[in-house]
Amino acid sequence: MSSLPRRVKSVAKAPTSEELPSFLNSTSESEEEEEEWEPKSKITGRPRLPKKTEAKTKKAAAPRSTVPRKMVKKVAIKEEMDVSLPIAPVEDNKMQLLKPKEEDAGTKPKSLNRKPEVPKKPEINSFQGKNQNSLVSDEKPSTSVPVVKQEKCEEEFAFDEPPSKKIKLNACPEGKPVKNLGGNKIKEEFEMNWDIVQALSEITNVEPWVCANLIRLFQEENTIPFIARYRKELINNLEADALREVQQTLEELRTVAKKTHTMIQKLKKEGKLSSCLLKGLLNCKTLEELDHVSAPYKTGSKGTKAQRAKQLGLEPAALSLLQNPVELNLFSYIRPNTKGLANIQEVEAGVQHILADIFAKDKDTLDFIRKLCQQRYISIQSTLAKVSSKNGNEKDIDKFQLYHEFSCNIKNIQHHQILAINRGENLKILTVKVNIPDGVKNEFCWWCVNERWRPKQFLKPEFMRLLRSSVEDAYKRLIYPLLCREFRSKLTSDAEKESVMMFGRNLRQLLLTSPVRGRTLMGVDPGYKHGCKLAIISPTSQILHTDVVYLHSGQGFREAEKIKRLLLQYNCSTVVIGNGTACRETEAYFADLIMKKYFAPLDVVYCIVSEAGASIYSVSPEASKEMPDLDPNLRSAVSIARRVQDPLAELVKIEPKHIGVGMYQHDVSQTLLKATLDSVVEECVSFVGVDINICSEILLRHISGLNTNRAKNIIEWREKNGPFINREQLKEVKGLGPKTFQQCAGFIRFNQEYIKTFCSNKKNELGSRALLTKAGALGKKKSKPTPCALLLPNPLDQTCIHPESYNIAMRFLSLIGGNANDIGKSDMQQKVNAVVQKEGLEGTAKRLNTTVHTLQLIIDGLTQPEGYDIRTDFDKPDFKRSIVCFEDLSVGAVLTGKVENATPFGVFVDIGVGKAGLIPVRNITEAKLSKVKKRRSLGLGPGERVEVKVLNVDIPRLRITLDLIRVL
Repeated sequence: MSSLPRRVKSVAKAPTSEELPSFLNSTSESEEEEEEWEPKSKITGRPRLPKKTEAKTKKAAAPRSTVPRKMVKKVAIKEEMDVSLPIAPVEDNKMQLLKPKEEDAGTKPKSLNRKPEVPKKPEINSFQGKNQNSLVSDEKPSTSVPVVKQEKCEEEFAFDEPPSKKIKLNACPEGKPVKNLGGNKIKEEFEMNWDIVQALSEITNVEPWVCANLIRLFQEENTIPFIARYRKELINNLEADALREVQQTLEELRTVAKKTHTMIQKLKKEGKLSSCLLKGLLNCKTLEELDHVSAPYKTGSKGTKAQRAKQLGLEPAALSLLQNPVELNLFSYIRPNTKGLANIQEVEAGVQHILADIFAKDKDTLDFIRKLCQQRYISIQSTLAKVSSKNGNEKDIDKFQLYHEFSCNIKNIQHHQILAINRGENLKILTVKVNIPDGVKNEFCWWCVNERWRPKQFLKPEFMRLLRSSVEDAYKRLIYPLLCREFRSKLTSDAEKESVMMFGRNLRQLLLTSPVRGRTLMGVDPGYKHGCKLAIISPTSQILHTDVVYLHSGQGFREAEKIKRLLLQYNCSTVVIGNGTACRETEAYFADLIMKKYFAPLDVVYCIVSEAGASIYSVSPEASKEMPDLDPNLRSAVSIARRVQDPLAELVKIEPKHIGVGMYQHDVSQTLLKATLDSVVEECVSFVGVDINICSEILLRHISGLNTNRAKNIIEWREKNGPFINREQLKEVKGLGPKTFQQCAGFIRFNQEYIKTFCSNKKNELGSRALLTKAGALGKKKSKPTPCALLLPNPLDQTCIHPESYNIAMRFLSLIGGNANDIGKSDMQQKVNAVVQKEGLEGTAKRLNTTVHTLQLIIDGLTQPEGYDIRTDFDKPDFKRSIVCFEDLSVGAVLTGKVENATPFGVFVDIGVGKAGLIPVRNITEAKLSKVKKRRSLGLGPGERVEVKVLNVDIPRLRITLDLIRVL
């Protein structure tokens, strides 16, 4: 716990300046949550020039412009050791990394406070400083000669960079959050009464030290794929889904703090801000609490009943009833000619409204009723709305038949049930309410009268009656509606998050479907009147032929000859059929021909693939640019075929929400959905990796740290200068600064055979030119060197090892006696195993002065075979030769199928009968899931092949209930 006190020490300034600087700094009144959800890596930074200049001046004391580079680097390394003081766990391995704490300058512990600053600074000076972090970060622990050698390259890249910038950027070896080198200039007038680290930890159930590190990592614009792969020791090995949840919760807390500050400023200008109100606002952790506290003070045509009573001058009477009831005389407040004070009944009503408002805004009172509700049975109930039963659409009403008379404990209700109830309520088909038992009200009222709001003096019977009625009025009119809103809001928020997370898991499973390499494929986009569109693509995704055949208009036999001729001509034995209109008939057509061996000597097989989003993509600008001479109808057939050949490369072209593997996706927050799905796509593309010299611009823009403009610049550089030789050349691309290089470098691959061939050809070309030129022409040669004449391929560039760990990787190779050119070979595996078995993973990591996570990543990179693809562990499409009809199904039949979609209530499986069957979630147990595959959660995802047993067949409703036997 040595690091926790350090964070606590700076609580007086840190938590609030950590939270509110970003909010107080902006004068914008915009409170749209959509921008709050955008991933930080995709949001352009707001320049904080004052911060930058301050940081520079702070470290300007150590400039050594005339000193050799090595000396400057020594200073950087020394500073690295000083600033490696993030909030860390009290664990053996972690403490070894995060232990150095020689200096503790007053401004340094505020690193959590610089949420807006740290991300923005790299954005402004992105070309000069940060790349040292990428290549030197893992070199810090090492004092070997190769470190200095590597540092020289980095120094050249950051030439003329102020020493302060270098020290800051080098302060993050192996992902340790950087300390603030300059204090926050903004002095906050208002502070939240809660610590963001503790609040984040409580909400997400993640350790506080991990939350603190994540806040720093996110504020430095590190992406989720980068953090999940290269900063594992700082996040306790959390997975990408958990990181997204923390990021989203952090944004929610920031939104609350920002809106709280906006409200405080507004109320202050209007003169309505009191110390009690300020405290209440600063206690708010959710938007619902903020809305409840600030609602009476919002400008409107009419104030609340309590406000109107206060305007009549009844507030002293209400306070006197609680403080000094003996001297209270309500008859003295009667004004016969004033509305609201005309008689004693109106005066009592006004006092009651003021007291009810006081009770409903009191924090202790609200805390008591919330705690009370947690101990009682609170249910949510839905019934058929009276209006819908009279004039509603019967078809729509039938969809919500399960919820016409529905009641469930809010602790046990499922997420999909909440979303279904909300949709029915929005369509005015259902009426929904929260039932709180009367016992809660009775106990609450007794507690208020006898304990919390018990008068300090004896009350007359009429005053006691007024107090009781005030408490009951507060509960019925203010507190009960608040509790209902809070329950509904919390249930809806959790259900939406689960729906979005489920969509993300399904999307990941679909994107990581194993590609089918080395086959010529025929894509078929089925149709009736307008025919079936065909497209034949080569193993390298080139379009060989497109055509239209009319299989379902009496010309099937004649068209079969054309299809056979095309399959034989291009030696194509795999047909990919889209699952849209006429899919069933088209599948039966091909299955019949295959059973008759019509395509002999070819052994033709077919598979069904989702065509969701294919039609949208076919008319998109990207499709027009990629296939300008092709009819949009035929483009969809090309897309369908490519979805089997390389699902990831094809599906990233389509907006994720159009892929159709979600649940209630139109009912959830579209901002949250887009942010999550974009993050999942980025995660999948990054973890798979791309070959920088052959990948498309569309695929490249989804790599961690890159965007549309940067991807475009990389493609332009490649077209102008030829292929990239190594990762270092990425620094030459316009717009690719050190921070971007750090984020993307580890996910970009280089095909070594291709690069060696290219460099060999270039060298021969240069040699032949040298023989033809005279000696005087040598000067010209030096003035125009080609890239490969100066650069050599690096075998480590074909691995997942990050450039910041190259030094450790080379030392590990020296330790095992290996050669970088043997990466992926069996000999390398044997050498690695020999050393690891002898010294152990932890012992080897300690010897190399690195972490176990980093060493494991290096071992994986060195031992994985060349061209390794993580998608090979996932399922391939289910190829078939025959078809089963719906009528052929019988209870007890055992079939194999492919998961189409997963939801919280079950999994839909395509068993080849034209209608997906449902495996209820109760039938999916851990014992039936594959032990080999690593599962992110107890469940199945799209694309997985399963063996199922038919439990029930409802032919009239076309419903099939299945039981999971095992995962294939």
